[in-house]
Amino acid sequence: RNFFTKRTKELKPPVQSAPGWKLFGKVPPRENLPKDSKIIQQEYEARTGRMYKPPPPSARRKNIEFEPLSTTALILEDRPANLPAKSVEEALRHRQEYDEMVAEAKKREIKEAHKRKKIMRERFKQEENIASAMVIWVNEILPNWEGMRATRRVRELWWQGLPPSVRGKVWSLAVGNELNITPELYEIFLSRAKERWKSFSETSTENDIEDAGASVADREASLELIKLDISRTFPSLYIFQKGGPYHDLLHSVLGAYTCYRPDVGYVQGMSFIAAVLILNLEEADAFIAFANLLNKPCQLAFFRVDHSMMLKYFAAFEVFFEENLPKLFLHFKSYSLTPDIYLIDWIFTLYSKSLPLDLACRVWDVFCRDGEEFLFRTGLGILRLYEDILLQMDFIHIAQFLTKLPEDITSEKLFSCIAAIQMQNSNKKWAQVFASLMKDNKEGDKNHSPAPKS
Repeated sequence: RNFFTKRTKELKPPVQSAPGWKLFGKVPPRENLPKDSKIIQQEYEARTGRMYKPPPPSARRKNIEFEPLSTTALILEDRPANLPAKSVEEALRHRQEYDEMVAEAKKREIKEAHKRKKIMRERFKQEENIASAMVIWVNEILPNWEGMRATRRVRELWWQGLPPSVRGKVWSLAVGNELNITPELYEIFLSRAKERWKSFSETSTENDIEDAGASVADREASLELIKLDISRTFPSLYIFQKGGPYHDLLHSVLGAYTCYRPDVGYVQGMSFIAAVLILNLEEADAFIAFANLLNKPCQLAFFRVDHSMMLKYFAAFEVFFEENLPKLFLHFKSYSLTPDIYLIDWIFTLYSKSLPLDLACRVWDVFCRDGEEFLFRTGLGILRLYEDILLQMDFIHIAQFLTKLPEDITSEKLFSCIAAIQMQNSNKKWAQVFASLMKDNKEGDKNHSPAPKS
C-alpha cells in the first residue's frame, strides 16, 4: 500500500548494496562483511561441538608427476563425515584405478608428443627437400630447359612436386605458347572486355548491345555467370572474394578470354583453373598459360561440350579402370554408375575444386609433365585410394562421396596410389587406346554413312 505514498520526504535513500527487488516482495540481502577463516572455523565448532582436525601430512598426496583433472583425482578423496568411511580394500582399489588412469593419460600424452615430433620432422625434411630442389631447378634445369626436361633425373624430380618459387615458370614452359599470345594481345582483349562490360551496364536498348558484339541474353548470362563463379572460387580464400586483392584480376583474365575465344565463351569451372594460374603467375603470363591450356584437345573437348569426344575419353578411362580395379569396376557397372557422373567435375577444374589446393598444385605439376593421360590416371588413383570404402556404398552414396572427397586426403597416400596405376592395356598405352577408339568411331561412321545418290 505504501508503494506510491505521497510522503516521499520520509523515505530513506536506498542502500547501495541492496538490489531493488522490494517491489516483488523480496527482502534485500543483508550487507555481510567478509569473515576471517579462523572466525568461521570457531563458529562452526561452537555450533556443532566438533573440533576440526587437519589430515596428517603423510595422508596428503605428494610428488604427483602427472597433474590429473579434478574429476580424475576425486576417486582418491575421502568421503564426507556424514557418510561411512571407505574400507581398506575399496581405498586400495581406488588407488589402483587412479594409477591406471594416470598411466593411460601419460601414454596418450607421450603418443601425441611423438606424433607432433614426427610431423615436425617430416615438415622440416620436406622444407629441406624443397630448398635443395629449388637450387637444382634454378641453377641447372631452367637454364637448360629444352635439353634437360625429358631426362630421367628431371622427370623423377618433377614427380616429387615443384618448389613453389619455380612452379609458375615450369608450368608456363611445359604448357607452351602455341597460340603465340603476347602481353600486348592480352591488354587488347582486356580493354575490349571492359568496353563491353561498360556498354552492357550503360546501354538499355537491345540494338546498342548487339552492336557491341552480343545479344542481350548472351551478354547478361555470360557476365552474371562469371561474376557468380568468382564468388564461388575457393570460397575459403578471401583473396578471390569481392574486395579481395585477386577478385578483379580473376575477373579480368576470364573476361579477356571470353573475348579472345567467343567460340568457347565462359564455362563454369574455368574460374578455378584461372585462379590457380593467377596464384602462381603474373597477370599476362597467367592469361597466356590459361588460353594455351584450354586449347589442349582434352580441355577443348570438355569446355566446348563436344559429346562425341567426351565419350571417347570416358571409354578410354573405363578400359584402364577395368584393367586396374576390376572389382570396383564391376561394382560401378552393377549400379550403372558411368564416369561422367564424377569425372566431368574433376576434368573441368583439373582437380583444383575437388582436392586441397596444395595437393591439386602437385597434380598440376605432373599433369604439365605428362599431359591429359595424368588427369585420368589421377582419377584412377583416387578410386584406388578409396576402393574399400566405395565397394560398401550404393549409387547415391558413391556419387555423393566422389563429388565431395574427404578433406584429409594427403599427397603421400594419393601419389602412392597413382604410382600403382598401370596406364597400359594389352601392351597399349593411353594414347594408343584413345587413338584406336577414335579409329573405330571413324570406321563406324563410314559404315553408317548414307549411300550416294544416283
